[in-house]
Amino acid sequence: MLGRAPGVRTILPAGDLGWGKPDMRARAQPRGLYGEGVPNDLVIVANRLPVDRVELDDGEPGWRRSPGGLVTAIEPVMRANQGVWIGWPGGTEKGLEPFEDDGMSLVPMSMSDEEISGHYEGFSNGTLWPLYHDLVAKPEFHREWWDAYVGVNKRFAERAAELASEGATVWVHDYQMQLVPQMLRELRPDLRVGFYLHIPFPPAELFQQLPWRRQILEGLLGADLVGFQLPGAAQNFVRLVRQRVGHKTHRDLVYLPDGRTVRAKAFPISIDAAGFEALAQTPEVADRAAEIRAALGSPRKVFLGIDRLDYTKGIVARLRAFSELIRDGHLDVEDAVFVQVAVPSREQVEQYRILRDDIDRLVGRINGDLGRIGRPAISYLHSSYPREEMAALYRMADIMVVTPYRDGMNLVAKEYVACRFEDDGALVLSEFAGAAEELRQAWLVNPYDINGMKAALLEAFRAEDRDLTKRMKAMRKTIRQHDVAAWADSFMTDLGDIRSSHGKPVRPARRS
Repeated sequence: MLGRAPGVRTILPAGDLGWGKPDMRARAQPRGLYGEGVPNDLVIVANRLPVDRVELDDGEPGWRRSPGGLVTAIEPVMRANQGVWIGWPGGTEKGLEPFEDDGMSLVPMSMSDEEISGHYEGFSNGTLWPLYHDLVAKPEFHREWWDAYVGVNKRFAERAAELASEGATVWVHDYQMQLVPQMLRELRPDLRVGFYLHIPFPPAELFQQLPWRRQILEGLLGADLVGFQLPGAAQNFVRLVRQRVGHKTHRDLVYLPDGRTVRAKAFPISIDAAGFEALAQTPEVADRAAEIRAALGSPRKVFLGIDRLDYTKGIVARLRAFSELIRDGHLDVEDAVFVQVAVPSREQVEQYRILRDDIDRLVGRINGDLGRIGRPAISYLHSSYPREEMAALYRMADIMVVTPYRDGMNLVAKEYVACRFEDDGALVLSEFAGAAEELRQAWLVNPYDINGMKAALLEAFRAEDRDLTKRMKAMRKTIRQHDVAAWADSFMTDLGDIRSSHGKPVRPARRS
């Protein structure tokens, strides 16, 4: 069981945070998930629950496990610590009660159509997502989106404050919830609060474009520990706090006027490596992998891409690179096929609908120009799949291609490596994915360089078995040593080690 962190009794001054000072303490007394006397020593706060609300085969509403890296990473932590997870299940259904799913205690939060449009599709994915991904797309700045973002963060913070026991640990996740730590600090100064950002955190030159940059920074400073995927992101945050908020900093520490110390540190996220390896070794997965390969015509080599349908993932560029290798005669559709799985994502957002249409047209054009009867150059699937099918795809593929323009980590790359228990297979990986910091034995590519990507794909295709084995063994050792349990343990250990008071004289923050 996760031990309780010592309470922090001083209240951080709200300052001009843009959401006011909510007077909610009478409603924010700790109580358990199912009533008084049932403590919740660990509370997970995320935009989404690990399940989606769906209609079952019998027509009744039910729950289905959600795809995505956050669910993959947090589920083992939840099970180990018997925590409660607060999140939105998707849709606008109201009045949903707390429930258990597959042994996890879940608390659904509703959203109105206006909140989905403003908070989720708007500020989170129309403003923050492109801004934090190096402006791969142009972010939009709308005041009404910001207002919706503040309102949703406030409701999540209130609910977490209600559910957390005295001195509990609250772990807040990702870019949709960046104001929650400070709001929780105002409501429940006894809590130990951690925040983890799963996507990149941009350099000052980009972040400073955000009209609400100070509010976001002060929101994050409500946490005792702010975690990032890479050291560069943590350094960006500390630098911005020093420049834009005016707090004293030293290396990875921020000293606040109320005596609290906030640490910003990298915690590269990972996967349940042993679980994926065991799944890949099951007879069912082995049979399914052979079935998929036979359905593809048993080509000599199979390339595989699995991504959410998102403009940051570089799907168009990689398909173009592969098609040019066939067009130029370096590869032949009799010998190689590219299987691209695009998991549906944010389909209500116009930009994503346009991207889907673009990829549909590109795949049709490539197959029309280069494919043969029964031998398409690209096998394209726009669907989500259960974990077992993903493991079969990983085991079936000879070359995994993960080439995002920017990615916080990319767990797909690690899942592929975990499933290659025979130490074979090749990984072609973008140098702009966080995973590239750990999986250095992959063929690293610049996804903006089509010719360089083509060269890497061809080199991986032609690589000798000895080279493949050497590379894969090294990568598998890395992910076994740094799995999701180690990631969570590292974060929680550091969160518990934060001192309650730094004891340093610090001037109040200046306005900027």
